[in-house]
Amino acid sequence: MEKYFNVTGICIPEKHYMADISATVREITETLVDQGAYFTMNRARQYGKTTTLYMLEKKLLEKYIVLSLSFEAADDLFVSTYTFAAGLVRRIGKKLKMQGISAEILDAWNAPLSREFAWEEFSDKITELCGSCGRNVILMIDEVDKSSDNQIFLSFLGLLRAKYLEQQKGQDHTFQSVILAGVYDIKNLKLKLHPGQEAKYNSPWNIAADFNINMALTVTGIENMLDQYEQDHHTGMDIRETARSIYDYTSGYPYLVSRICKLIDENAAHFEYAPKEHCGWSQAGVAEAVKIILKSSNTLFDDMQKKIMEYPELKKMIHSILFGGKSFPFYPVSQPVKIGMLFGFIKEENEQAVIANRIFETFFYDLFLSEDIPESRTYDAALESRNQFIKNGILDMELILLKFMEHYEEIYYQCSDKFTEDNGRKLFLLYLKPIINGTGNYYIESRTRSMGRTDIVIDYLGRQTVVELKVWRGNEYNKRGEAQLAGYLEDYHVKKGYLLSFCFNKNKKTGKKVISFGDKTIVEVIV
Repeated sequence: MEKYFNVTGICIPEKHYMADISATVREITETLVDQGAYFTMNRARQYGKTTTLYMLEKKLLEKYIVLSLSFEAADDLFVSTYTFAAGLVRRIGKKLKMQGISAEILDAWNAPLSREFAWEEFSDKITELCGSCGRNVILMIDEVDKSSDNQIFLSFLGLLRAKYLEQQKGQDHTFQSVILAGVYDIKNLKLKLHPGQEAKYNSPWNIAADFNINMALTVTGIENMLDQYEQDHHTGMDIRETARSIYDYTSGYPYLVSRICKLIDENAAHFEYAPKEHCGWSQAGVAEAVKIILKSSNTLFDDMQKKIMEYPELKKMIHSILFGGKSFPFYPVSQPVKIGMLFGFIKEENEQAVIANRIFETFFYDLFLSEDIPESRTYDAALESRNQFIKNGILDMELILLKFMEHYEEIYYQCSDKFTEDNGRKLFLLYLKPIINGTGNYYIESRTRSMGRTDIVIDYLGRQTVVELKVWRGNEYNKRGEAQLAGYLEDYHVKKGYLLSFCFNKNKKTGKKVISFGDKTIVEVIV
């Protein structure tokens, strides 16, 4: 069967093109499982947890008995202590039988539990199994946070904790390692079991080790996946360049990586723009796939929007990062930072909390801008005149900036300087959005996410345009900004760039000027 890119469920090397995660599996095995650690593999939605568990199980089966379960669609287990214990006995019995456990051990394990002492007898079964089967036993449970607010589940964690501590003292036999997988870190999850009940932390899992292993795909890992594809399809792509482009948009978020690849593989012929050579496997093809992802509805984006609405502090922080250029120290004890990390929206960069990847950043920009569009005169002004900004398929950025200046002075001339400084980025993006919407996309260059300076990179029909937004703070500061922009133009291999300056001097001169900087040309528009 021909391999394909998979974005649903488990990725299997024999069936799917996937990055080599053997190094990650080896690190988990050697630093956690072999050391007898109990831990939660907590990562954001669609971050490759289930695939990692599958590959980890294959690795661990080389020397362990592995009991791999899932609480997905397991609501029937959580009716009572008895149904939970009996259900686990039944499910684990199937796993033991598949691993060739002796009939004697199987019979002992499958013996019925009494309803009166189900919990105690279940504990005894674990002791007997782990003490008699000749190999250490690993328990793996996926989707644990489906029922993490259930008292029966907390009691189960308490049982595992008690047996773990007794084994440490040499007074019991239990699992060598317990691996739970889900979005939430069960060790620190704040729970409210019933309406009106006081929220509490589920301390039974305080024995767990921290899970600090990086599960993001690397450029090398993406190259490995593309190399597999290239061996089968011979597109002639530049594997290194394409992998780097995919990584630049995704920061290695597994679902987003696979989604981009799947779109290029299956839809490149129908892209509005993509070079015919290499079958869309190029920087332009990656940009086209990203545009489709951002326009589409999917469960990941739906969940992101839901979480932003559920956590106002997180929403406020992300809005401040995007539009206010505000820096937040990366303190995991900060509630918004902690929640943002949990859901994969936030990562650490130079000790600051930043948006996890370009695609998420653009999604959040679009989400917040959509809230302002109905009342935005800036958006309406661009919408009315957008047809004049595209000439022979090329974005006329100089004209866009000049028209923005006109509309800005017409609409906001009475507004305070403070209002403009706080909202300048949003105003320009609201103006830009209807012009490029549906054909191009944009992202904010990560090295310039401050209110003093912001570089917007616009992809439109395969051409990249760099626009710097800045607040005027004097000629010397402006000269440095010009030099920095010229350096960015060099990075993006373009000769011409654009500078939009918000100036609050009383004697300011608005308008356009053209600056030559080496072999680069910078068009500056001052408002």
